Formats: sequence, C-alpha cells, structure tokens
Amino acid sequence: MGKITFAVVCTLVCFGFGIVLGADDNWWQHANFYQIYPRSFMDSDGDGIGDLPGITQKVSYLRNELGIDAVWLSPIFKSPMADFGYDISDFRDIYEKFGTIADLENLASECKRQGLKLILDFVPNHSSDEHDYFVKSVNKVDPYTDYYVWHPGKLLPNGTRVPPSNWISIFIGSAWEWNDVRKEYYLHQFLKKQPDLNYRNPLVVQEMKDVLRYWLDKGVDGFRVDALPFLYEAEVGSDGNYPDEAKSGNSQDPTNSDYLYHNLTQNLDETFDMIYQWREVLEEFKTDTGRTEDVVLMIEAYTPLENIIRLYGDDATGREGAQIPFNFEVLSNIFRDSNGKKFHDMVMRFWNAKPDGRYANWVLGNHDNKRLASRLGVKRADLYNIALNTLPDVAVTYNGEELGMEDVYIPWSETIDPAACNSNPQDFMKYSRDPARTPMLWDSSTSAGFSTSSTTWLPVAANYESVNYEVQKSASRSHVKIFKSLLRLRKQRTLREGTFEMKLLDDDLLIIRRHLAGVSTVVSILNFHKGTRTVNLSQAFEGLPLEFEIITSSLQTNYIDGSVVDRDNISLPGEAAIVLEGNVANGV
Repeated sequence: MGKITFAVVCTLVCFGFGIVLGADDNWWQHANFYQIYPRSFMDSDGDGIGDLPGITQKVSYLRNELGIDAVWLSPIFKSPMADFGYDISDFRDIYEKFGTIADLENLASECKRQGLKLILDFVPNHSSDEHDYFVKSVNKVDPYTDYYVWHPGKLLPNGTRVPPSNWISIFIGSAWEWNDVRKEYYLHQFLKKQPDLNYRNPLVVQEMKDVLRYWLDKGVDGFRVDALPFLYEAEVGSDGNYPDEAKSGNSQDPTNSDYLYHNLTQNLDETFDMIYQWREVLEEFKTDTGRTEDVVLMIEAYTPLENIIRLYGDDATGREGAQIPFNFEVLSNIFRDSNGKKFHDMVMRFWNAKPDGRYANWVLGNHDNKRLASRLGVKRADLYNIALNTLPDVAVTYNGEELGMEDVYIPWSETIDPAACNSNPQDFMKYSRDPARTPMLWDSSTSAGFSTSSTTWLPVAANYESVNYEVQKSASRSHVKIFKSLLRLRKQRTLREGTFEMKLLDDDLLIIRRHLAGVSTVVSILNFHKGTRTVNLSQAFEGLPLEFEIITSSLQTNYIDGSVVDRDNISLPGEAAIVLEGNVANGV
C-alpha cells in the first residue's frame, strides 16, 4: 500500500505554522512554550552576553522554523546580577546588557508580526537590596518603611542579639540578615542581596499589580511567576517574635534548607489568594483594552501536587487562578534509570488530579535543572521530546532541548552560580546550574554563532562544531528535525482535540494513543528497554488502522518519515520512540 495522506481528512487549515483555532480554543491551550535564558540565546553586540536584539533576530527561527507558539523569557529586568536577574533593582526597566525598553517593545512588535506570543518572567517575592525601595526602607522613609520584612531579632539572656527565627535560606544559611543602618534583621529566603517583599503591606500588593500592568502595556502576552511558594510567611506571634519551623529529618546540615519543614515560610493560604488577585488584574486588562485573546498566567512552584491543583483556581468561590501552573511531577520524579511504568505513573498522577475543564501541561527541563539529555540520558532525549509533544495540551521546551544539547562541565574555579558558590569545592556540582545555562549552539563559527566574541559569559560546549542547529538542519536525520516534525503534528486536530489514553505493555514499553473520530489516530510508542522490542499495537488498543504512517522516530531507528508500517509488527531499538498516524479511512 502506498504512503497514507491525511490532507483529505484533516479539516484544520494551515498556512505555514499558522492555525485556525476552533470556536472554543484559545491560543495557549495546546501551545508549545519555549523558554529562553536571555544571557545564553543570542548575542547581537559581541560582548559575550545574549540580549533582546539577539532574541529579536531569532523570532523567525522560533516561529517559522521550529513552529513554537509562545516564548517565555527568564528575567530581563534591571539588576546587579547577584542571582543573574532574579535580584531586580527596578521592576520597570531593562538590564543594560540585555538592551532597553525600546528593544523590548521591538521584540514584542516582531513577535506579534510573526504570530509568536511573548511571556515575561515576573519575580514578585523579592527585589535586589540595591532597589530604591529597599534603600528607603532601610532608612525608614515612608511609605517604604514596611515594604520588606523587618524584625529587631531576639535577645538571649546574656544580651546577645540573634535572628528572629530559625528560618533557612534556599541558598544555605540563615534567612535573616542584620542591617547595621536600620539596626534590624530583614528576611531573605534566597540570597542576602534579595530581601523579601512584605505582602502583608497593601502598598506592596498594589505596587506589584501595577508592575504587571506596566509590562502588559508594552505588548506582552502574559507572565511566568517565579518562586511563588515563598510569597508569604507566618506573622509574628503574641510574644512579638516569629515562630521557629520544625526539623524535617531530611538533612543533618542545619544550614541546608532541607533541614526544616517549611510550613511557616512556604505555601501559605494567602499565597494562593494573591494568584487569584493577579489573574483578576490580567482579566481586567483584557476587558479594558478590548483584547479578544487571553493573557496568560504561568506559575513556577516546586510544591506538592495538591498545591499545584489549587493554583488553577478556587471552584468553591469561582475565582480563577493560573491557566498554567507548572506540572513538575515528571521533571522532579523521573531520572536516568526510571522505567516506563514510573513515567506512566507520574504522567497519570497529574492527569488524574487535574480538575475537569482545566488544561494539562508538561515540563521536562528548565534553567534550574540539568539538561534533559544529561539528566535522563542522551539516547532517551528524542524519546522524552516525543512524549512531551504528544501528551495532551501544553508543552514547555527549554532552549536547546530541540538540539539535544547537554550540560557543559564548569569547574569550581570557574563556577559563577550563587547556589553553587555558597557551597564548597566538594559539593558545588549538586547545586550548580551553570552547566545547563551555557550558550545556544547555532553553527560552527566562533562561539557556535552565539557571539562574535571568543569569550562568552559561560563557555560554549566543546562539541559545538558537530552539535549545532546548522549541522542538524542539513543532516538527513537529527534531533531538531524530529522536533520540527512533532510541532507540525501538534498543529493538527487530532493532537489538539483528540482523546488521550496511555497503556503499558510491560514495565518498560509504553504507548500513548490520541484519537479524533473521523480524522485520525496518533500513536507514540516509547521503549524504555535497553534492547530492541517488537510491538503489536492491536494488543494494546482495539479498532486501530491496519497500517500507520511514520511521522518521526528517535535517531537510533532506521525508519524513514512518511513510510508505512504494519500495526502488528513494529520493531523499536532500545530507549527509542516512534510516532505514527493512522488514517480513519484505512480501516481495521
């Protein structure tokens, strides 16, 4: 039988990567969001640091070559860069090495012109200690006196002054820092140069809402909220002191955050209410401006699943929360040696917990974790990208994962990530995020085409001449070609509207089935075994077409995209995956 074509059965209208949405769809509901770490994506001026004009140069790559729907930028705001942008000294300005507000507006305009949505990071928990608000708070200049969390500390019987509580910073050591000007301690759940804002002060709440409105007016399409669980902390007790947190038993190191159980400093009820308030700001903006498309709220929260579900909204009151509260179930619980059953269980754990009428999302990598290929295995890189993009609803891709980029080893002597620098030469690799933040690999020229400078803020991967976009674009088969095939498939109706089922044939052989009656059936087979397995799809699902067209498959296979395979005899090498589509007209 000849190659199957789906043109006659697919009612989706496609123009390049543009799509015509169904009447009930909105742009984000089935989107692939692409996270850019701005320092490492594209350097336009040769200083070795990525910037906004560089990102603007690559909008066509993102939208027209890859087929990305939305791009999310890690922090681009004015900052002394103690934590590489997460220490913001002006919430309404741009870090000078990244460009200007005009550059941001140009990027937003270019994204809009090409149909790419632009999402900014929102870092609401803290500012830089160089922010004007903190400087004024130190000096008790109203109305900024209580913009941050201050306390005089506790006096021991011997007259020694100590921090107000035993709370520990994520970046090791006490979360309290003494300020010699104000003669009080301030709270910092991250670096001491990142003082926590005081959300029990209504002026702070209003200020941060105004920040959202400011950037919406610049043309952005939504926000990804950083480090949400830390927003609120317990209030002082009747004795005027903050309560201590209990020991968790998870660490013997009293300087390590895992030493304590964080019920007083993370995930307080007020935090979820603030999410609902921010969603109201976005909805008000949409109404006030006559915008027809949604403005999106994405939330980062490494927190138990029940808290993630709360972020969607409060069904009892009808208050809406985030459209996309990041699902870290897979990222946090799947490792290099995980089997198919573990992956299945983590996917279904989130899927079954997700409230009806809400949209799922799948995240396998970001700037805070080892790269997918390094964390989960180079051979499995395609397998996980196939899974990510054939599961239902929203997918999130970290820049470079489409190329199968790996971590770059950065020795202690060259480490610059504060999470690692606060540790020691023996343990720093447990904490360092530098290896996953190295420059994007564009071509075989100087610094992989990321910069004209041979010196970049972090070193370029040593194998950049063989693992880069231009090489992979020209190859007959490559990681990026697999990725492009997946994103083309995601534009079709079956993956947007179809049903979702997932079955294990054994603990290491997993099948994802997407089906849309009258259109097609899409099947992904994931082989977690080390060796080759032959699959009979009719053992997993009834009523399947007799033959399937190959959409794409892992590099270690010999299959040719567009060729046809028998549903009952599909051979798949170890740690490989394949995506197939069957025509409804092809029968059983």
